[in-house]
Amino acid sequence: MTYVVTENCIRCKYMDCVEVCPVDCFYVGETMLVIAPDECIDCGVCEPECPAAAIRPDTEPGMQGWAAFNAKYAALWPNVTEKAEPPADARDWDGAPGKLEAAFGAADPAIA
Repeated sequence: MTYVVTENCIRCKYMDCVEVCPVDCFYVGETMLVIAPDECIDCGVCEPECPAAAIRPDTEPGMQGWAAFNAKYAALWPNVTEKAEPPADARDWDGAPGKLEAAFGAADPAIA
């Protein structure tokens, strides 16, 4: 099992999770964070720290695609080990629909 970052992180990009991660398995892109599944130790401390409830265990239904998404982008984006300020409009985006398509152009086919 591992934890994955899901759609609600997009444009919210709170980084409370980064601050508590004991193994520094978060990677940061322009609009969101992801977790490297091969680095995550499944401790779960990040999940309750996310104000947007965007972190889920990959064992939940529908998370297989998000696990692939996280792995893909963790290989491309830089590692982040320190908390930064979220975007000024993060609260406006929290819970907004269609963020994946807006940020990435089209829904990743792995995420269904």
